[in-house]
Amino acid sequence: MAKFGTFDDILNMTPDELKPVAQYLRNTIFEIDPGCVEVVRIGDRAATFGVGPKKMSEGYCYIIPHKNWINLGFYRGASLPDPNGYFEGSGKNMRHIKMRSVEQAEEPVIRTYIQNALEERKKALSN
Repeated sequence: MAKFGTFDDILNMTPDELKPVAQYLRNTIFEIDPGCVEVVRIGDRAATFGVGPKKMSEGYCYIIPHKNWINLGFYRGASLPDPNGYFEGSGKNMRHIKMRSVEQAEEPVIRTYIQNALEERKKALSN
């Protein structure tokens, strides 16, 4: 059975210098999608944000802390526009951006990536 937690649990796994980055990204996601469903899975070391609680079908992005960066990930990133070439990853669907500073997270295009991921999920689930 998956162990669930809170975003504070994610912050506790995050190096101190990256905590503001994780918090800024979370705040941005909630600004874009105030009704989003946040699910923290301790085993994944991740906070998933979605239109519902199901990670792979309803989630559109996630935050995972690492030692030197925060992954802002997108469950269907391979199908989303990436005009700035920020996406990393070679899986069938998932892509991520390594976020190393609040200044990087403040780039307007980051909001666009999150908005595009949200719209993709809403459209896919409305069909």
